[in-house]
Amino acid sequence: MEPEPVTAALLTPAETAAESGFSLDTLRYYDRIGLLGPVARSASGHRRYSPGDLEWLAVLRCLRETGMPIADMRSYTELAKAGDGTVPERLAALEAHDLQVERRLAELLHQRAHLKEKIAYYRSLEREENGINHADD
Repeated sequence: MEPEPVTAALLTPAETAAESGFSLDTLRYYDRIGLLGPVARSASGHRRYSPGDLEWLAVLRCLRETGMPIADMRSYTELAKAGDGTVPERLAALEAHDLQVERRLAELLHQRAHLKEKIAYYRSLEREENGINHADD
C-alpha cells in the first residue's frame, strides 16, 4: 500500500468519489481512520488518488457492502499494510467474513420466503375480493 509514483494518472478527491461510489465525506473518514494507505499529494498539498487507491477502495466497498464492521475492516487493512507475511491472517479474516455473509444470505432467503408467502396470501385475498365484485355485476 505504498503511494504510486507521481507519473501514474492521479485523480482528485471528487473524481475518486465519482469513480469509487464513495462520498467525499466517506473518503475523508476512511483516510482519517487509517483504511487508506498513504495518499499522494499535489504540489499544493491536495490529495490525489491513484489507480491502486481505487482498487483498494473497491476492496473496502466489497467488505462494507457485505456487512463487515469498520473495526474488522481496520484490522484487515492493518494486515494488508503489514505485507505478504500476513497472508494467512488475511485469508482467515476473509474466510470468517465469507461465513458471516453466507449465514446472512441464508437468513435473507428464509425471510424472502416468508415475504413471498405473505404476497401470495394477499394476492389470494385480492382475487377473492375481485371474484366477489365480479359476481355482483
